[in-house]
Amino acid sequence: MNDSTRKEISRLVIDIKEQVQYLEELGVETLAADLPVNTFNRVDKSISQKTKAGGEHSDSPRVDTLKRPDGITTKSPPKNSTRQKDFLNSTRISSVSRPSKEIQSSNQDSDKKVNPPVEKPMTKTQTLTESLFGDASVSLPKTDETLEKIYKEIGGDCSRCVLCEKRTQVVNSVGDPDADLMFIGEAPGADEDEQGEPFVGRAGKLLTKIIEAMKLSREKVFIGNINRCRPPGNRQPVPEEVEQCKPFLIREISVVRPKVIVVMGNTACQNLLGTKVGITKLRGNFQEYYGVKVMPTFHPAYLLRDPRKKREVWEDMKMVTDFLANNGSE
Repeated sequence: MNDSTRKEISRLVIDIKEQVQYLEELGVETLAADLPVNTFNRVDKSISQKTKAGGEHSDSPRVDTLKRPDGITTKSPPKNSTRQKDFLNSTRISSVSRPSKEIQSSNQDSDKKVNPPVEKPMTKTQTLTESLFGDASVSLPKTDETLEKIYKEIGGDCSRCVLCEKRTQVVNSVGDPDADLMFIGEAPGADEDEQGEPFVGRAGKLLTKIIEAMKLSREKVFIGNINRCRPPGNRQPVPEEVEQCKPFLIREISVVRPKVIVVMGNTACQNLLGTKVGITKLRGNFQEYYGVKVMPTFHPAYLLRDPRKKREVWEDMKMVTDFLANNGSE
């Protein structure tokens, strides 16, 4: 074997090793030639030994043999044949086209069909929401339920989550069951927990003033919360607690069928709309909830801490009033 042939084979071995590594990265476990990777190591060792021994004559007709994994012994062609040179040229990485992105994508899609990703089961809230409403782009479905039936199902001794351990009583929604306007907050506070009615404390009194400024009364709107039990220390409800309570609110919305929902505060907004976007970015812009217009705005309790935000809330309420006036509010 002359130096030119040895160099050619060495380059071929390096090219094939790189190609095998690339195929392994693609997830290919078996090559079409059925040659194990250690075959290339044997070729490398053979070349090294022959080089140390001074090589062979270029006209040597000796034929090497390779044993395949299935036990069949194959013979390689003569070292200096034209066929070998063609093989060397055709197997260079530069000559072998790699799979296109389309083919790789197809292979990945095929893998997904064979081993589909494990999906988390839907929560009770998701299941109930989809069974009641389905596509969020359509309007509210009709229901034969009543608010009394919903409240009876909730029960005065509800123990569906840990909030029952320290609350005084369940605080259900109040107001006109045929109201065009619905207000939704986060959860009852200390005054609400004591009196059993939403928004009766300092924040509630401010909400009443806002409603009256809109030329309405508490009796003509519907007021509720995402959660019906007071969280200890007025902390935010956690997702597990919301999951137990939100389905009842969804059913209330379906019964009342308001034209506009004013959702107050970050927690209430994110839980109702299923978003992670903050109230500061959402407020002042109508959102859609199963065909119902939703106006996110600041919570009255926040306005007590920062009265400068009252102007922004009033701008939001003027948009709500205008919408109701132009859409047949009674």
